[in-house]
Amino acid sequence: MRERLKSWSQFVRYRRFSNPNKGRAPLRVFTKKKEPMKRILCMALSLLFIFSTAAAAQNANSSTTTNNSNAAPKPKTPRKPIFRASKDQIQQAQKILKDRGFYAGEQTGKLNDDTRAGLKKYQAAENLKVTGTLNKITLEKMHIPLTDKQKTM
Repeated sequence: MRERLKSWSQFVRYRRFSNPNKGRAPLRVFTKKKEPMKRILCMALSLLFIFSTAAAAQNANSSTTTNNSNAAPKPKTPRKPIFRASKDQIQQAQKILKDRGFYAGEQTGKLNDDTRAGLKKYQAAENLKVTGTLNKITLEKMHIPLTDKQKTM
């Protein structure tokens, strides 16, 4: 090793092949080898972790309410039951609407778009609130009997 070696690779070759312990494995020499694929993979996984953490934090923040914490929460009032007309009531309403010229379809007992349009015309003609539905006031105005459950609503 007294002779002068000109490069790092010559030194590595010299150390590898001039091993006095021939039966043993050659010495491990650390070279300045660039490993760009490992570096790219490490960078990609790091970015993926950072973005997934940021997304999880954003989702956790967006699920909270935007109301003021100083404002007192409103007590939830129970919702009223929904008023629904029966099939017979819808058929009677369709007959009345047909007789008055507000509806031209068949008496199917289904509240379809044509029936809703006829109800809107009827409610406007009778000076009722125009909703397009068979509510309690509209049924009473048409003189269609209400069920016991509908009377209590």
